[in-house]
Amino acid sequence: MKGVIRTVVGYSGGQEKNPTYPDIKDSTESILIEYNPDIISYEDILAEWSRMHAPDSQSWSRQYRSAIFYVDEEQKRIAEETVNALKGGSKGKKIYTDIEPVSAFYRAEEYHQDYYRK
Repeated sequence: MKGVIRTVVGYSGGQEKNPTYPDIKDSTESILIEYNPDIISYEDILAEWSRMHAPDSQSWSRQYRSAIFYVDEEQKRIAEETVNALKGGSKGKKIYTDIEPVSAFYRAEEYHQDYYRK
């Protein structure tokens, strides 16, 4: 996406330190997105996420749950609006997306980085 500087695959959303793929602990697989807000907005990124996402599929584990992490109240508001829009278009299906403040982020193992390009 134009304006995205880089993405990093990792683990976030948990309290336990230093999760790894074999020992994910209480974290969720996540993507850290660094972007230029002069070119692309948080709202644009979430709009793209919502086009590629199946929010009505309940995860069988915390590792694979659907979550949006925010850094401030403005991002929280945008995340809530995005999820509410998904609810409006879900034809009555439950939406399984958590919205939480960002917590510690741990970079995943190298074999997870740029996975689709490998």
